[in-house]
Amino acid sequence: MIYAENILLCIAVPLLITLFFLRGNARRCIASLLIGMIACLLAAYISGYLQLVTGSTEHNTAVFLSPIVEELLKCMPLLLYLLLAPKENELLIASVAIGAGFATFENCCHLLSVGASSLLFVLIRGLAVGVMHIVCTTALALGLMVCRRHRALTIAGILGALSLAVGFHGLYNLLVSVEGCSSYVGYALPIITAAALSFLFQRLYPGEDGSSRPSVQEPGQDLPESPPQ
Repeated sequence: MIYAENILLCIAVPLLITLFFLRGNARRCIASLLIGMIACLLAAYISGYLQLVTGSTEHNTAVFLSPIVEELLKCMPLLLYLLLAPKENELLIASVAIGAGFATFENCCHLLSVGASSLLFVLIRGLAVGVMHIVCTTALALGLMVCRRHRALTIAGILGALSLAVGFHGLYNLLVSVEGCSSYVGYALPIITAAALSFLFQRLYPGEDGSSRPSVQEPGQDLPESPPQ
């Protein structure tokens, strides 16, 4: 038995202190990490309660209940960011940090409960489960931004984006729940999807501030003449 609240307190306090020394995107990123960790703790409480109330098995809870609860809790702060009308690249940074905070806290609690003696198991947790949460949250943010761009940010649009994240999460849990070829496909799915989303992010926001990178002047290339005064 582990005390998840104590673990969260131990991890969150140093991050909370850093908020007094940071500004801009750095502060937003750390705050989003903390939000993701808190969402993970709340999701564990709610999923456990639903499993007890419904009498569901641990497998059915992981496949059918937990994805809905976890993605819904990660969606709420993203909707708040969206209502505050930030820049789209700032929303994506926040979504990645929320997913990373959720995955980090979940991995810490899981490894403390089952142990971390196997390097292969630790790598699977980090590269598969951890990346899966980042992928789901990033895809959810992208879906919300598409809805806003096309003036379809309604309940139906939000539920559609949320369903995409829930479906991916549930598919991953279903694949890795069965040993054999399906589990290997499940472990590889988040990495492949993360690479695709990273490529899409670089195409949408190639510059650091969301604008296109300026072209680099080649050595020896003549500068354009100044216009006549």
